[in-house]
Amino acid sequence: MNKECGNCCNNCRGELCASKVPIFENLDGEELVEIVKTINHKEYAKGDVIFSEGDVASTLYFINEGKIKIYKYTKDGKEQILYILSEGDFFGELDLIKPSKYGFNSKAIVDTKICTLSKDEMKDLMVRNPEISIKVLETVGERLSNVENLAQNLATNDVDSRMAYLLIDLLEKYGEITDKNVSIMLPLSREDMANYIGVTRETISRKLKKFEDEELIKIEGPKNIIILDEEGIKDYI
Repeated sequence: MNKECGNCCNNCRGELCASKVPIFENLDGEELVEIVKTINHKEYAKGDVIFSEGDVASTLYFINEGKIKIYKYTKDGKEQILYILSEGDFFGELDLIKPSKYGFNSKAIVDTKICTLSKDEMKDLMVRNPEISIKVLETVGERLSNVENLAQNLATNDVDSRMAYLLIDLLEKYGEITDKNVSIMLPLSREDMANYIGVTRETISRKLKKFEDEELIKIEGPKNIIILDEEGIKDYI
């Protein structure tokens, strides 16, 4: 269960948590201190719901540590992941524009520390620092574009193409260069991967095996994938 932790955020003791958020990167130390004074801190265990679709939206969330998923439910009750967010990302930004309710759900997929600002506090900050407003809008635009791409991918592509799309998306966000290849430490379970591209968990396992047999990837445990042939994967998209 999530818990309020006041000023207990360990990362804030040695480094201001606001400094991790790209939209605050141009603020000086004094301005960051002012932000931290108004920030609240919460901790969520893996699986904890942060908010649900239909809840009143009045908060901007910043991920200090961990990962969360943003998702909706389809008409037949299946979970559809829209995007995965991790350290330095923020969410709840669409609700800064006008009073509203959340149009999606969010849940911690690992133990997560989150810092929050109220809508009014964030609006005041944006008025005093217009560059923050611009960065928020840029992020909104990028996310809308990503969701549009996801929708198009789900509507028009076969399962192999969806699998390739997911692998490239994870590669761009979480890939780490090794001696010869790129390794992806997966933030998602097999079930979450399935919910991301609208297939069953069994289908994910079969397609990963297919891509491994074709020497496009190498699976090293449930949470690690080595990319052997990035261009070969892209050929499926």
